[in-house]
Amino acid sequence: MNISPWTSGIKLVHLDLKGAPPKIEYLQKLIPLLARLGADGLLVEYEDMFPYEGDLKILRANSHPPYSRQEVQIIQDAARASGLEVIPLVQTFGHLEFVLKHKQFSELQEVGYCLGTLNPHRERSLQLVLEMVRQVLDLHPHAKYLHIGADEVYLLGQGEESRQWLNIPSHDIHHLFLSHVKNVVKHIQATWPYLRLIMWDDMLREMSHDTLKDSGLVGHVQLMLWDYSPFLDVENTVRLMEMYSRAGLSEIWAASSFKGSTNVNTCVTCTQRHVDNHLQWLKVATAQPIGAEIQGIAITGWQRYDHLSVLCELLPVGLLSLASCLQTLRHGGFSKEAQASVTEVLGVSSMEVAHVQSPSVGGPLIPGQRLAELVVELTAILQSEELRFAHTNMYVKGWFSPFHRQKRLVNLVIVQQIQHQAMILLSSVEVKVQALWQEMTQLFPEATAHEWVQQHVSGVLEPLRSLVQDANAIIQEMLPSNTHLPPVEQES
Repeated sequence: MNISPWTSGIKLVHLDLKGAPPKIEYLQKLIPLLARLGADGLLVEYEDMFPYEGDLKILRANSHPPYSRQEVQIIQDAARASGLEVIPLVQTFGHLEFVLKHKQFSELQEVGYCLGTLNPHRERSLQLVLEMVRQVLDLHPHAKYLHIGADEVYLLGQGEESRQWLNIPSHDIHHLFLSHVKNVVKHIQATWPYLRLIMWDDMLREMSHDTLKDSGLVGHVQLMLWDYSPFLDVENTVRLMEMYSRAGLSEIWAASSFKGSTNVNTCVTCTQRHVDNHLQWLKVATAQPIGAEIQGIAITGWQRYDHLSVLCELLPVGLLSLASCLQTLRHGGFSKEAQASVTEVLGVSSMEVAHVQSPSVGGPLIPGQRLAELVVELTAILQSEELRFAHTNMYVKGWFSPFHRQKRLVNLVIVQQIQHQAMILLSSVEVKVQALWQEMTQLFPEATAHEWVQQHVSGVLEPLRSLVQDANAIIQEMLPSNTHLPPVEQES
């Protein structure tokens, strides 16, 4: 198959702000760069970073301040100055963990053990999501599109009210999903008739042609098909597009990924993995069925899998991947020309963030590059065999095991050597952590730096710290008074 450059609609960069939300000054530097790299717009998912007011004020992030109303405007002004369209995303069914975790809204959970899914039978549920939409759109008066989410509506149908509804003849889980979405769409279009609405497609994939055709969504929503795999099944995706188009849902978006979709706690982005995902999407666009009208592509950059999960790669770490993906779309492949474009714009010699080295003069033009370098360096150290000292060192295993520590059957000279080596290792890592903290807090809230260190560093260093503490305590306890251990010999 001959692959053509991406010419179908606009290219959106997804800003997922529900984790590691960038400071506004960083976004002001980043947004013009995204335009230079080939983006046409931003898909902005605020979640708890939006400055909700009134009864919704409780939805605001509390570990760090949300963006102010003025800052939301600054984001849009920066985008408009760079020729980028801004499309807000407001979840209206699933992935409402940041709402339903609050006691005031807990009665609106579909089931009490799943915080993400809204009970579609309550009038207050509809009022809640419509008020969220209203407040977001009030601060986005120039928006032409709104993304209403509606993906991964887990455990829908398992609540008591849903079970009763499903017991009625002709009612099924597909119609239960559609009834809520249609209601949301109808009310939004009644107030904002000019808005074009987008929704994720995954909850529709198993529906029949007749169900889709009679869904009430035809002519009212545009579906966004998402697949972030480097092994995306082109034939099946084209078939899915054809199914939607035959049912009348012909206005379709693609959704790829530049970061945040490898593993839930990945630290360092692999550019090639995400480029491969885009190469597959290019094949889909080339083979799109007659009748399908691709509106564009959203290049997602998830910061968390959901509100309750850990941080994925930080935004600066994924920028080389994003640049490479945008240029892959522009050139129809990850060619020498595409790579040269990334090199020219960003001033780097490698497309992989793990291999980028700052030149002695100038340096990369990537905002936050020093933080990306420190994340790469520290991640490598934390994954090294050396940091498993407390578990693998021969002297620890042979002379300072848990049994030895409990029984106080130790050779103090060996314990001192163990203590000394562990402290050197700890010190070398803590210097890197301090440097990373300083860089990270320039770009992100301090709470983000605290979370990242707790997530990635603290657990790895805990065995070493415990080893040093035990060694200190045992030396003080067992060393005879007025006795000193000889100095530890330094390794040459």
